[in-house]
Amino acid sequence: MTAPVLQKPAPASGRSPLAGPRWRPGESLFRWVLLACLALGIVFLVSLMSYILVEAWPRLDSRLWENFPSIRRPENAGAQSAIFGTIWVISFTALFCLPTGIMAAIYLEEYADSNRWYNRLIELNIQNLAAVPSIIYGILGLGLLARQFGLGTTVLTAALTLSLLVLPVVIISSREAIRAVPQSIRHASLALGATQWQTIWRQVLPAAVPGMATGAILALSRAIGEAAPVIMLGAVTFVMFNPEGLQSEYTVLPVQIYNWISQSRTEFHHLAAAAIILLLGLLLLMNAAAIWLRNRYSRRW
Repeated sequence: MTAPVLQKPAPASGRSPLAGPRWRPGESLFRWVLLACLALGIVFLVSLMSYILVEAWPRLDSRLWENFPSIRRPENAGAQSAIFGTIWVISFTALFCLPTGIMAAIYLEEYADSNRWYNRLIELNIQNLAAVPSIIYGILGLGLLARQFGLGTTVLTAALTLSLLVLPVVIISSREAIRAVPQSIRHASLALGATQWQTIWRQVLPAAVPGMATGAILALSRAIGEAAPVIMLGAVTFVMFNPEGLQSEYTVLPVQIYNWISQSRTEFHHLAAAAIILLLGLLLLMNAAAIWLRNRYSRRW
């Protein structure tokens, strides 16, 4: 005797379950609106980059990074002092903010008790500081670091101020990367007899490097393009020498671009456009390094 076959009830709409998905005009319209917004943004970006490239073409040569700025002879002027000043400032910014931000993220994610009031206060302040305008950090650096601590308008002051500016971004992105590591990795390492620090150093951090690298490069990209804080800190717009140490005067590419844009002669506008291309090239190199690092560790994990 055969068992009775149970029939699946038909949908209330009367459509067959084998029928294709129903066409929804609202979803199609929303998708086309998103595509139109994306295309509009790409068109504006390509137009802007094309305009800058055309303006910069007469000065995209070795004079740009071999010569120092000049007011009387703009046809031979360059941005060597601004390039080296940018490298000095951004290098020490990374040296100060990346280890501090990563260690703070490790403490908040792996060691801190979220039920304690002071840990909740730290998390709240970090989230609020990420939204503070950059000019506020410039005023803080000028009043506290440059004047109260007597550091002056030097490379060290600029690096410390920019480190404070991007430190919340580094902490938040590092915390998200650490949080994304599966708990099973931690449990397996602890079950094999590893200490908590050995688990963090050998298992959690290598798995979180791709996310940390992305957050770090976003933070440094913001720092390298900031002009307001370094203008408040007294970055010189006309420098005929390269920085020689942390106590040296300096200028950076955003400040040098601002100086050239404010000039009336066309040659300076070409120089400013060429410096913009150079600054974008530095950003692309930094992003390429982060992508390489992220892909390398992603293949291992």
